[in-house]
Amino acid sequence: MKIVIAVDSFKDSMSAIMAAHAIARGISRIAENAEIVACPIADGGEGTVDTFLNAMNGQKQYSNITGPLGESRKASWALFHDKNLAVIELAQAAGLQLVPESKRNPLKTTTSGVGELIRIALDANVNRIVIGIGGSSTNDGGAGLAQALGVQFNGVNSPITGGFLNDIKSIDKSLVDPRVSTVQIDVACDVKNVLTGSRGAAQVYAAQKGATPNQIEFLDKGLMHLADMIPDVDPNYPGAGAAGGMGWGLMAFCNAKLHKGIELILDVLNFNEIVKDADLIITGEGRMDNQSLQGKVPFGVAEYVSNKKTPIIALCGDHTIDQTIARKHGIQACYSICRDLNVPVKQAIKDGENLLEELTAKVLPRFIT
Repeated sequence: MKIVIAVDSFKDSMSAIMAAHAIARGISRIAENAEIVACPIADGGEGTVDTFLNAMNGQKQYSNITGPLGESRKASWALFHDKNLAVIELAQAAGLQLVPESKRNPLKTTTSGVGELIRIALDANVNRIVIGIGGSSTNDGGAGLAQALGVQFNGVNSPITGGFLNDIKSIDKSLVDPRVSTVQIDVACDVKNVLTGSRGAAQVYAAQKGATPNQIEFLDKGLMHLADMIPDVDPNYPGAGAAGGMGWGLMAFCNAKLHKGIELILDVLNFNEIVKDADLIITGEGRMDNQSLQGKVPFGVAEYVSNKKTPIIALCGDHTIDQTIARKHGIQACYSICRDLNVPVKQAIKDGENLLEELTAKVLPRFIT
């Protein structure tokens, strides 16, 4: 029996690699002779760099850049010399996990470090850059990134944050690093949101980054103001609102192309070849909810797999997904540490690896013959 494990990270608990290994241990307890293929993946958020490194021969690099609060920090990225490719994670430079809970406020965070990573990748003479933009702490429409690449935002200081978008008087792109126009920039988006309005970056995601209701309205107006100043870039393009408007910003300032993150990454992994003779696919992430339906790993995997006869189950820390909806989208059943092992959320996070192994061993007998 061949079982493929294709899981994302369990946020605040374990990386995708750790989760895949925990599931593999659970499988081995029940099916000693099973062929287990561990395939940790990401959807454009945290873990994207490691996913590419796990799939291809490259080198992890470390560079000093500006963090989300303007602090100096070291960020990792991946360089693939044989492919002239660099892979960058926004989460390494402007991720929510980099900001202490007491300081989370998207009016005060910047994507400047992401622009710095692009310049560092350009120094390595690559001709393609893949940027995963999930997991941001920001809502600056990519202005911080653009400023780091040479774009002038008249009326504001550096580094620009989400709280200063309304103060921009004019935008001058004439001094942008000319190398940006010579490379292909592909963006792995984990959501399809537009830039502004009820389905926009601020209205949907700013609260979880620390914004109050009044601040959310202010941030949304700032993104509208930014978009009005560059009218030839569509703010309603799917993914424009990803990462606090970073999707739109990368299109506007880097001529980047947006992609559904999970599809881009599964293409690189040649995933359909991996699962073509699989008897079971196990996917999952830390929490599955309605946002998971917008292109997150579990449903992205289910949609991507060409052989729809292969059963797919999802294991997670917790979920609020109706099983009927899950089946409609290609996942036969969802199981969670909290619900199926009757474990509180804090314990599920703290002891995630052991509990995920236990959950796997508990539910697997229902799917093996």
